[in-house]
Amino acid sequence: GGTAMSMSRIGIIGTGNMGGAIAHRLLDLGLEVFVRDIRRQVERPLADRGALIAATPAKLVAQVDATLIVVVDARQIDAVLFEEDGCAEAALGAGSVVLLLSTIAPADARRVASRLAARGASVLDAPISGGPARARDGSMSMMLAGDDAGCTRVRPLLDRTCGRVFRIGDEPGQAAAMKLVNNLLAGVNLAAAAEALSIGRRAGLHSRQMLEVIAASSGASWMLGDRGARWLAGDDAPRAHLAILAKDLELVLALAAGQASAAPIGEAARRRFVEALSAGMATADDSALIAQALLPAS
Repeated sequence: GGTAMSMSRIGIIGTGNMGGAIAHRLLDLGLEVFVRDIRRQVERPLADRGALIAATPAKLVAQVDATLIVVVDARQIDAVLFEEDGCAEAALGAGSVVLLLSTIAPADARRVASRLAARGASVLDAPISGGPARARDGSMSMMLAGDDAGCTRVRPLLDRTCGRVFRIGDEPGQAAAMKLVNNLLAGVNLAAAAEALSIGRRAGLHSRQMLEVIAASSGASWMLGDRGARWLAGDDAPRAHLAILAKDLELVLALAAGQASAAPIGEAARRRFVEALSAGMATADDSALIAQALLPAS
């Protein structure tokens, strides 16, 4: 739809924590927003604000200038594009732009991009970071890889929905790799912070004071600052499910194994996440690792 340069009708497939926040941002900007999710309950608040609900992925992509896919993993991307009833692939043609915002393996980004490129669609590998609050206010960061023409076309849109856009390269998969490198550190930092805080609690230190001292000292990390603040506020509403970061650690460790890179610290963090999953914390916010570490020493 629209002229070559128009970016006024935007589709979002997957309106969970991040996709929903981005949809609200686009509605704030006065754009025409089309949404599709297999869960009706996450479409409804957006429809209440004027978003149009598409019955299938194919119906969505047929009506928009760009499609943002914000589902959980590559399996869901495949379902939306190639398998689901009313799959999007059939409706994509020359000039279509698809952005893959999900955190996936570089090989999956390359595979999806080459399959859709055969139809004349431009596929941008475009993972995002920063969480729902920053997606909502337009300050999230994005890593972007793909052809110049596609990147240029979506630039006006990205300038209004992202605080920073890092152009990683021309090849889909490069941004996916960058995102996994970032999330390896996010997972390691969170697991390490929980370990340190747990030791501190047992040594009789006060939780609040530990968070304050570390934030002002060399042990600080973005993850501890962000998740620690949630714990301090008594806020355990799930924004970033623990299962998601666990999945990202699996992806980055698979990437490391494929290139024969040793990742012993990542492996240790992954074990910590696997234990948390086994303890039933999959759908808890990942700040639950911090909350658990700060329980009074028994």
